[in-house]
Amino acid sequence: MSFIETAITTVNNLIWSTPMIVICLLAGVYFSIRMKFPQLRLLKHTFGLLVHGETDENGITPFQAFATTVGARVGMGNIAGVATAIYFSGPGAVFWMWLLALIGSASSFVECALAQAYKSKDGGQYTGGPAYYIEKGLKCKPYGIAFAIAAILGPGLFMPGVQTYSVASTVSEAFSVGMTPVTIVFCIIVAIVICGGIKRIGRIAEVIAPFMCAVYLIMTIIILVLFADRIPTVFAMIFKSAFGFEQAFAGIMGSTIAWGIKRGVYSNEAGQGSGAIVAASASCKHPAEQGLIQSLSVIIDTLLVCTCSALIILLTETYNVVDASGSFIVSNVPDVEYGILWAQNALVNGLGANWVGQVLSAIVVLFVFTSLLGYYYQAESNVTYIFKNSKTAIWVFRVIFILSNLAGVVVTNDTIWTMGDLGCGLMTWLNVIAILLLSTKGIRLLKDYEEKLKSGKEMSFDPAAVGIEDKDGVWSK
Repeated sequence: MSFIETAITTVNNLIWSTPMIVICLLAGVYFSIRMKFPQLRLLKHTFGLLVHGETDENGITPFQAFATTVGARVGMGNIAGVATAIYFSGPGAVFWMWLLALIGSASSFVECALAQAYKSKDGGQYTGGPAYYIEKGLKCKPYGIAFAIAAILGPGLFMPGVQTYSVASTVSEAFSVGMTPVTIVFCIIVAIVICGGIKRIGRIAEVIAPFMCAVYLIMTIIILVLFADRIPTVFAMIFKSAFGFEQAFAGIMGSTIAWGIKRGVYSNEAGQGSGAIVAASASCKHPAEQGLIQSLSVIIDTLLVCTCSALIILLTETYNVVDASGSFIVSNVPDVEYGILWAQNALVNGLGANWVGQVLSAIVVLFVFTSLLGYYYQAESNVTYIFKNSKTAIWVFRVIFILSNLAGVVVTNDTIWTMGDLGCGLMTWLNVIAILLLSTKGIRLLKDYEEKLKSGKEMSFDPAAVGIEDKDGVWSK
């Protein structure tokens, strides 16, 4: 391992230490209890918001924001990330991913509602996110800049390589072509789309995101039917392993919780602040509307798509598990590298057809494509925050973003995942602390919204009513 790889791993281990696990869980529990679990209590109402949302010329529609966020969340964290968690910590990690999604969606509500409440209008476009509500709500611009830098480094520099590596490896495996040409062609397409800004990204995401999730779900259902006799055993193994009751995995329970939370945060982004950036770009009548919609995207990401990946891998027994020393605890497919290739082999062998691997590679391309669109917008929004809509800064960043994608094929698998975790972890630390400090206002946004719902009057939002200043006049009508 080189010096750089060692340094990245060391810093990443510090960021993703026990305090990170604890603060993510406690934040989700705190918000869920204080708001009486709105992510579940208002689920039916949230689906209505998704269909009948507000729109205007300054922002994208609520569904486009939802689709863009789902597209960003539904990426390699949902396939390769699940496989990685199982490899290092056993099937029990899946349970902790589920738990984090259920309680973490409350954290997502708060960060996205705050992003809407504190959003600005730059260049005729709504922008916002943690950097904005940190500066305006906590009155600490250096803290806001720190988050903006983390958001540029994370989604803009460290995390894209994970996605392009997965595209290159799975397409190469399915079609027997070189990884480098696949990556170059893919990056050219991404470059064309991101140059169109958030409106183009939103229009494309609202078409691709539902389609790719539906196809992946259909493939999972087929696996469920073919391996129906194993379903009870697999679910029992997940729950028993999560608490150390499965003898084979009892010795790695601490790792199980840590990896489940880590991959859960990376996959559904609850508490990371990235979803809040996209949420701020949407048009809505009240900030709580976008908060509820984005909390739904967390649940769909993990309880649906991540579960699909886990069941495909576990039902077909296409997985390995190692202990802290790297020795195999389970060795079902020792010759297959952990990650996306597990799911590919699982589907090919489970369905008995090589063309299935090619279908999965196409789905992976879509997953990664929408993820990168989301990543780009998250980072660009923070470039705008720091450089105040400088066209030069945005074009320089676009070049850097594409280069960071190309780097995915020249960095080792372990290092590329560690870099992705590092970017995600930096944002999460800064954002979770911020939303806890602003928790009172976040909770008041939901209370104000529910009071207006009960009154039966037309929905509206007065920032002053919840103690928020609207210096930019975004909410003034």
